Amino acid sequence: MIRIAVVDDDAGSVSQIKEYLLRYQNERNELFHILTFSDGDEIVENYKAEYDIILLDIEMRFMDGMTAAQLIREKDPEVVIIFITNMAQYAIKGYTVRATDYVLKPVSYFSFSQRLDKVVGRMNRNVKKFMAVNIKGGTVKLYLPDICYVESLGHRLIFHTLTGEYVTFGAMKDAQEKLKNSNFFRCSKGYLLNLEHVEGVQDGCVLMKGARLPISRTRKKEFMEELTNYLGGVLS
Repeated sequence: MIRIAVVDDDAGSVSQIKEYLLRYQNERNELFHILTFSDGDEIVENYKAEYDIILLDIEMRFMDGMTAAQLIREKDPEVVIIFITNMAQYAIKGYTVRATDYVLKPVSYFSFSQRLDKVVGRMNRNVKKFMAVNIKGGTVKLYLPDICYVESLGHRLIFHTLTGEYVTFGAMKDAQEKLKNSNFFRCSKGYLLNLEHVEGVQDGCVLMKGARLPISRTRKKEFMEELTNYLGGVLS
């Protein structure tokens, strides 16, 4: 499922874009989850990095689309932003917020579908599973292959990733449930690790990214079996 946000203060434009999206998903056999916002400030407030595509009008009453895009980019470097505007000169400025494309009003279905084809096609070729994690000041989208391991400290969880550490409140059992069937293994009470990032096993510890994570004695046999099966699948 592709999550799409439509942000426009013109109700007629929102209705048209939704109609185009529904037509597109039926013609291309895609599945969209569509949310709408009537101004830039609405999507920026309490923004969560949970969208794949944001269709963003530029000229809006309270917060223009360019300002909204800048604030969104601070929290979400991955989301695809497509500007919808009646002023072509904004297309150049869009590069400062890494906009993927822009569509000129009045929007034709052909032009709109052509741009979606490029974006959706790229997404389907590079599908990466992710989980949204609540952190201080907002939400971050963590791609599962980038998570090295999860550490439990009291009521906090620390996600150690290739791009940094992210702290949230939660229980390890909940993280374990969300990451099941994704090559993660709980090697001890305090650590849930990604088998993809295991560099070795030494003296009862897992070596990964400069860390030594202890393996529980009761889980060592199962861990070695899981690691062997994972490596066998990767190398076969």
